[in-house]
Amino acid sequence: MAEFTIADALKLRAGKNFHISDVDPTSTPGFDGDKDELKKEFSKFDDELYDLQERLFANGRAHGDSAPSVLLILQGMDTSGKGGAIRHVFSTFDPQGTYTTGFGKPTEEELEHDFLWRIRKHDPQPGQIVAFDRSHYEDVLIQRVHEWVDEDEIDRRIEAIREYEAELAAKGVRIIKVMLHISQDFQKENLIERTEREDKFWKYDPSDVEERQYWDDYMRAYEDAIRRTDAFHAPWYVIPSDNKRYARTALKALMVDLLRHLDLAWPPADFDPETERERIKNS
Repeated sequence: MAEFTIADALKLRAGKNFHISDVDPTSTPGFDGDKDELKKEFSKFDDELYDLQERLFANGRAHGDSAPSVLLILQGMDTSGKGGAIRHVFSTFDPQGTYTTGFGKPTEEELEHDFLWRIRKHDPQPGQIVAFDRSHYEDVLIQRVHEWVDEDEIDRRIEAIREYEAELAAKGVRIIKVMLHISQDFQKENLIERTEREDKFWKYDPSDVEERQYWDDYMRAYEDAIRRTDAFHAPWYVIPSDNKRYARTALKALMVDLLRHLDLAWPPADFDPETERERIKNS
């Protein structure tokens, strides 16, 4: 049976010398099995993910600010499956310990502040796993592609992002950044589907078609941003994502690896279990 391992997922790390042209969006690195085998691989970490996330949440409740937390940053072109990836991974978790937010076009109030102002309000709290469906990287990527700000401002924002993520890491936030990398043809299929299915109409935005003409510019912007912000405490992974189940399986594997490395035990009782059992029996 074909097997996709955590080691296979870790090989998707981008690094400082990342070239986006080296990543084939249609590929499934580390996995050469069929659909049925991939379906089994997709679910094999679910029980462990639930246990690890429950331990994290319990430590947040028991230890407060000294407990770690996790921030998952998902980026990708429109229709790359960011929302679906979050739903499928987070479906294994206890909802009370998780939180998801998306960052669309800034409001007028948000535009009156620095670009990180609206992001900081959603920093993970101890014991939480937070997912950003798009993030502070939007204020580098789209702004650069459309030349809404100059290169000096882009440089300032990239430096601000590095400082922000280092600040989070110093507070005990474990960061994982993932680009779901799809092909233009795959995006075209997804956009067409959104015009054909009634349950997808609400997802369709005509401006997505206009953005397709900037595809190469976006790829260059992604490559540069990933190279410049990849760090030990905030690594980037680029997952080929034309095969959605593969992408979601890889994401689960990366989350398992991160949570395992937290090496969290269950918080000890702050009461005497034997005494409390007797009290319960006699109540």
